[in-house]
Amino acid sequence: MKIGLFFGTFNPIHVGHLIIANHLAENSDLDQIWMVITPLSPFKVKQSMLDNYQRLEMVHLATKDYANIKPSDIEFNLPQPNYTVNTLVYLKEKFPEHQFALIMGEDNLKSFHKWKNYEVILEEYEIYCYPRISNGKIETQFDSHPNIHHITAPVIELSSTLIRSQIKSGNNVRPMLPENVWKYLDEMNFYK
Repeated sequence: MKIGLFFGTFNPIHVGHLIIANHLAENSDLDQIWMVITPLSPFKVKQSMLDNYQRLEMVHLATKDYANIKPSDIEFNLPQPNYTVNTLVYLKEKFPEHQFALIMGEDNLKSFHKWKNYEVILEEYEIYCYPRISNGKIETQFDSHPNIHHITAPVIELSSTLIRSQIKSGNNVRPMLPENVWKYLDEMNFYK
C-alpha cells in the first residue's frame, strides 16, 4: 500500500486540510493519506497549542467519514525533538509492507533544503507538493526532481492561526471547520 504522510499540528484541523488530503486520496496513486499529528515539543510551550490527544481527537472527528484518510499519532512516542527523517525510518521499520511518501505545501518545499537529511528523504521517498501562496522561490533542484510531484490541487488559503484568532475574537468560524470538529471546539471552549 502506498501511503501519503500529511504532517501538521492540526491546531485545529480545518476544511483546507481535508480538501488537500481528499484531493490526493482521489487524484493520485496514494492509497491512503495519514494525517500525522506533530506532538507538542516539551521545549516549546505555546499557550494556544492544544495538547496532543485533543488535537488527535479533532483529527479523528474530521476524518471518520473518509475511508482513505486516517489520523496517526505515530510521532507521539518518538524521542523529542523529532525530525521527519526519523519518523520515516521508524515507519519503514514498523510497516515494511507499505511504501511511504511525503505530502507538503510549496511553502515547505521552498525551505526543504534546510531539513535534516533532506537529501536522504529526497532519494528514498516521493514528495507530493500542493500549491500554496507564499513568498520565495523553489530551488531548481526541487523544481524538476523525479521524486517530487507537483500536484494540481485547489489553493487553500486558510490557516489554523487565523481560525484561533477568529475564535478568540468571538467570530463565527463554523464554515472553516468540519462540523463535528466545530462542535467539539465549541463544547470544550478551546481557543477562547
